[in-house]
Amino acid sequence: MQPTDNEQPPPGQSLAVVAESLYLVNLLLLPGFAFIALLLLYWRHIGQTSPLARCHLEQTLFASLWAGVLLILANIAILLLGGYDAAYTWVVLVLYFTAVHTTLVILGTIGLAKAMAGKPFEYPLLGKKCHGL
Repeated sequence: MQPTDNEQPPPGQSLAVVAESLYLVNLLLLPGFAFIALLLLYWRHIGQTSPLARCHLEQTLFASLWAGVLLILANIAILLLGGYDAAYTWVVLVLYFTAVHTTLVILGTIGLAKAMAGKPFEYPLLGKKCHGL
């Protein structure tokens, strides 16, 4: 449904949707490439955008950084439990993807829905506080 003249989308909504979409693409399709695109988008727009877009840009960037840290921690756990040839490898991988990765994807989906609705979203535990909203 397209907005009428009376219902204009909030300023920065399209940028917020792009940021949330890149976050999900980074997790699901093109890790690394989508993160670089998100980082470039952040650097290009963070100082001159609406509070809604700033909120989503900051949230997705920091959540992406945390996702990378959690992935590194999962690899460290695998190495400490005996390396990639050990039986524990699959336990750690299944636990990581079931608990951590799935949670990050669900939060990204909620963030995308909020961006499409023109509302801010703060990632629980991972995100910064959104100011100016």
